[in-house]
Amino acid sequence: MVYITEAHPSDVWQMESNMKDKVVFASPHSEEERGFVAGACVRKLGIEIPAVLDEFGNSTESAYTAWPDRLYLIDAAGRVAYKSRPGPFGFHADELKAAIQKAVPAH
Repeated sequence: MVYITEAHPSDVWQMESNMKDKVVFASPHSEEERGFVAGACVRKLGIEIPAVLDEFGNSTESAYTAWPDRLYLIDAAGRVAYKSRPGPFGFHADELKAAIQKAVPAH
């Protein structure tokens, strides 16, 4: 998982669901602040896969058109095997499952 630009910062576009879930953060103004917000996200959501930060210039987000969020499957050769539509409404678990099954054949 790569943590990119905060999708719903309180100083730009606050969502009611963020307030209800008590995940209200302003736009980070430094790498340290971004790391703090990303860490809170990982803990709050119970994410168990490795997570890293996009650098403050957002090169990963730009390269992968990842904002607000997007799912990618990278195959063993390092190629993009699946790219979801923007989330969360563009996420379709059945499409990702099919791409995983195609990329990782059963033994």
